[in-house]
Amino acid sequence: WRIGYAMGPSDIIGAMMKIHQYIMLCAPITAQMAALEALKCCNEVEDMVDAYNRRRRLMVRGLKEIGVSCFEPKGAFYAFPYIANTGLTSEEFARRLLTAEKVVVIPGNVFGACGEGFVRCSYAVSEYELKEALERIEKFISGL
Repeated sequence: WRIGYAMGPSDIIGAMMKIHQYIMLCAPITAQMAALEALKCCNEVEDMVDAYNRRRRLMVRGLKEIGVSCFEPKGAFYAFPYIANTGLTSEEFARRLLTAEKVVVIPGNVFGACGEGFVRCSYAVSEYELKEALERIEKFISGL
């Protein structure tokens, strides 16, 4: 879920509301045309799905091989591994991993109190970059 708000002069807000209503009531013609084209290229979409599935499996398997517990995600392109057993908070882990190995992860606690002890990792990168990140994460953890 996403939420936002806008404040400004009433004429600008009025124009924004019209655009918002048009977008929310039905898909704009340009979006409909783009969707039509997207549906024509099923092989490309299937290839992309296959690539993300490979990366997801690589990420989860790679984390498990270095001793990091990780549930295999079923959607999006993020893994949410458990890092509490490193002795670091989510924020400490993220900050120190970035400083030491130049790998960016998002501290789990920014997603709520239940996220503490986890970090969010994106696998929306090439397999080469993903392997490199996993090697750096392993190096970081082994040095703790």
